[in-house]
Amino acid sequence: MIRIRACGAMPASADDVWALLTDWPSHSRWIPATTVTVVEDTGGVGTRFVGRSHLGPIGFDDPMTVTELLPPSEGRAGRCDILKTGRVVLGTAGFSVEADSPSTSTVTWWEDVTLAPTRLTRYAEPLIERAGTMSFAKVLHAAAAELAIR
Repeated sequence: MIRIRACGAMPASADDVWALLTDWPSHSRWIPATTVTVVEDTGGVGTRFVGRSHLGPIGFDDPMTVTELLPPSEGRAGRCDILKTGRVVLGTAGFSVEADSPSTSTVTWWEDVTLAPTRLTRYAEPLIERAGTMSFAKVLHAAAAELAIR
């Protein structure tokens, strides 16, 4: 199991950060070599989207379904849980958004996944975990930069 955790400060209210992070196609702007497309938008639990990651002609789909969606509210962090059901990436992911002040928030992003074929990728899990943590820290930094110019 690959466990990725990244945390980032956001220069915006919890509501504004939540709105950005739950705008699924916007993830395409921050996640390198990935395009996110919504397949079914229920407005909450059951929303399905696909992240298509690629390097040139080589790529894979990462289909996901929202299994929990609780927006932030007074005194409570928002939480989104996602189920990953692809042929390459399987497991869970999600994020929380916690207000630090009326104009700043903290996002915590996590992924608990396996990569297929596990008979090959299990040996690289520590490296993938480190690289994934660094990558998602950059993703959160890019989202924060976008929020800063709004």
